[in-house]
Amino acid sequence: MGKILTTGKGRRWLEAGHPWLYADDVAEATAQPGELVPVFAPNEAPLGWGLFSSESRIAVRLVTRAAEQPNRAFWAELIERAVAHRERHGLLTPRGACRLLHGDAERLPGLVVDRYADTLVVQSGCQGSDRMRDFLVELLLERLGGGIARVLDRSDASVRRLEGLEPRVEWLRGGPGEVLIEEPGGLTYEVDVVLGHKTGHYLDQRENRRLAAARSAGRRVLDAFCYDGLFGIRCALAGAESVLCLDQAGAAGERLRRNAERNGVADRVRFEKVNAMHDLRERAQRGESYGLVVLDPPAFARNRREAEGAARGYRELNLRGAKLLEPGGHLLTASCSYNVSRSEFEGYVAAAVNDARQLAFLEESRGAGIDHPVALDLPESEYLKCLLLRVYPAGGRASEGRGDG
Repeated sequence: MGKILTTGKGRRWLEAGHPWLYADDVAEATAQPGELVPVFAPNEAPLGWGLFSSESRIAVRLVTRAAEQPNRAFWAELIERAVAHRERHGLLTPRGACRLLHGDAERLPGLVVDRYADTLVVQSGCQGSDRMRDFLVELLLERLGGGIARVLDRSDASVRRLEGLEPRVEWLRGGPGEVLIEEPGGLTYEVDVVLGHKTGHYLDQRENRRLAAARSAGRRVLDAFCYDGLFGIRCALAGAESVLCLDQAGAAGERLRRNAERNGVADRVRFEKVNAMHDLRERAQRGESYGLVVLDPPAFARNRREAEGAARGYRELNLRGAKLLEPGGHLLTASCSYNVSRSEFEGYVAAAVNDARQLAFLEESRGAGIDHPVALDLPESEYLKCLLLRVYPAGGRASEGRGDG
């Protein structure tokens, strides 16, 4: 068995609370890629156990600060804690969907598991989760106690390159088949677990879609970067007058149309395959307006080097979205870039609204759903920011209440 010896700086970093040890803070490493190893301070005092990476800037991801080596019961308890949390919140309905395991935030480094009805989709993002995948999936299936027909490994995210890992897609149980999800409130939708984004769907926005829908009755809605259109379809189910969905992905658009038909709102939901950023500007120039605009783009900053460009991108995108709002309309805008903080994102949106010569009131500031927990000692686990704004022309007279509240 190998071990890790930290530098003095590394010891102070871990003792301050963060569970990641960076490569620059490793004084000595005698470990295999992905191995679970004890971590020691320079004076050999035990600091815990973690999963080692031979390639990543994140050299060790702690799973415990105890001196004892984690055993099967330790890992089973982590999975029990995660699954029980979802059970308490009613997320394990037979036809429902949720994130079951949320990686580092739940001390299961690099391992994400999403459940879509009877299908599990696994994503491994580091050497340690690759090494432990089969063992942890076995424990998870034991805890679920049946009802899972298929397990797909969708470990094809670009982050694997940082760990020296190749992309991997393989069925661990069962094989391809239709995946249909039923959410409370009457929403039914299909998920492409093999070719869809991430694990097939964006589960983190589930509650925020309901938030948007609550502001949509009787309004014209624009859903930009819509993917499979569930923001827009939720709004249509809640009584939106019409919904326009924009995205560059043609396959997602076809899935959106089928989902609209399934939910009986195809007559009020329209999809256009466009570059949303360019299209929003053109619509504003034509004088179009909407009671609710949803902006849910992909990450603009995947690392700190991209943060400056992200600032320009978020400011420009929200300027274009704000210009499409009718007086008293609502803007729901999101960022999934961890490298852009909540305060920074709010600042970019505020600057955009000011550029549009409008006045905005923040009604809600949210993150991901309850099945995407945030660990306070791991700020990296809080990545999604979602703001709901009520917007008026600056200095102008407020509308006669339409859109308020």
